[in-house]
Amino acid sequence: MILISGKENLMKKAPKRSAQTLAAFLAVLVLMLCAAQGEGSGTQQTLSSPEDAENFVRLLLGPDAASLDGNVLMTPQMESATGSMGGFSVLASQLASLGRPSEIGPAYETVLGGMKAYRVPCRFLLMPLDIALAMDGDALAGLTTQPFTGDSVPANAEKSFISADLGLPAPEIDEVLPGTLTLPMSGGPFPAVVLVHGSGPCDRDETSFGTAPFRDIAESLPEKGIAVYRFDKRTYAFGDKVANDTDFTLMDESILDAVMAVRLLSSRDDIDPDRIFILGHSLGASAIPAIDSELNGTGFKARGYILMAPGARRLDVMMREQVEFLAEVMPESKAQRDISLAELDRLEGLDSLEDGDMVAGAYPAYWKWLFSYDILASAALIDKPCLLLQGEEDYQVTMEDLSLFREAVAGRDNWTLISYPGLTHMFTPGKKSDGPNAYLAQQRMDGTVLSDIADFILAH
Repeated sequence: MILISGKENLMKKAPKRSAQTLAAFLAVLVLMLCAAQGEGSGTQQTLSSPEDAENFVRLLLGPDAASLDGNVLMTPQMESATGSMGGFSVLASQLASLGRPSEIGPAYETVLGGMKAYRVPCRFLLMPLDIALAMDGDALAGLTTQPFTGDSVPANAEKSFISADLGLPAPEIDEVLPGTLTLPMSGGPFPAVVLVHGSGPCDRDETSFGTAPFRDIAESLPEKGIAVYRFDKRTYAFGDKVANDTDFTLMDESILDAVMAVRLLSSRDDIDPDRIFILGHSLGASAIPAIDSELNGTGFKARGYILMAPGARRLDVMMREQVEFLAEVMPESKAQRDISLAELDRLEGLDSLEDGDMVAGAYPAYWKWLFSYDILASAALIDKPCLLLQGEEDYQVTMEDLSLFREAVAGRDNWTLISYPGLTHMFTPGKKSDGPNAYLAQQRMDGTVLSDIADFILAH
């Protein structure tokens, strides 16, 4: 989830995308790191140490956040993103929804998304979080919230699973994505499920504020005898490598890695190659039909698919809907509404744009691929078992999308569709009217949803 970053992308374009869209766009108020490239300019203050980062965050969370505007060295992309959303004071107002911080710091240096970063642990009234500053040299390149690291977390002695590091080759960028294979304590070979992220540069747990849905799945399914494979998205782990790829599409972002994950698991003795499933969430769920098509002819296969909150409509249409909705439930986002809608209006002239012109955080090639992708028609062609899950309190992917899917796959007995009253886009309890605030609390995925996923896998 993202607030802003030097290269936001609404839908999730590699480094040019914002976790759920631009500043309060698609998801919550977090910021997701988009690797921004390029050199900052001017004589503004630089962030060259953890102490500088901590001072920056203290100003951001204080009454004088506007004083940061124009006085901090940023990459051109970050400067543009900050200006388009109304400056640091707007960002500060979004963070203010977490309540006043009782503690800030100490800050420390780390690596995030393949970039140098400073993390500043903050104890907000509603929940503790880290504010992470992604750096390009001494210039600020991105701003994101991350899980709190201010306390040491004791190891869980009650774990009922085994976790092992398992990297995922990404030959297109000549890298290996960090990943984790979670296995039942004994037995095998096991059925397995590959997890495909939603929009934005997600980590392997798909961490967003107080939720981490992929972690919840990985720690739950092994109890039922199911292995789970999750990995850091390439836009999270190596965003700097794809930031300037003007040909980048959803194929590069998610589809090829999902196919490679099936190939990787198929070669393991502890995994049953005939019982590998793929689970996608949000944009990752929308990619499932394309993943199925890409697998055909490779010699590898998925036994079935789980689609959690897949969008049935064009992404820009859904984004417009979200912008309007957030402006209604979050008065502070009204100033961003017109800016966001104007940016989406540029898609009407998509064919006239240059390859390097970014629209709503993504290059034209990304949008053109999505516009040519008929998800409903493609979904109707899948002949494998499919389970579609939808939260009825989801404002990002709504019940309208579920209705469209229901109509598209009507009469096909390989599809099962379930909706859950009282659950949000993250499949945690909440109300649609709460908007992004529903994601703030530390919550785990609903147990019924986890059981339905496990039952579906075991039944096939």
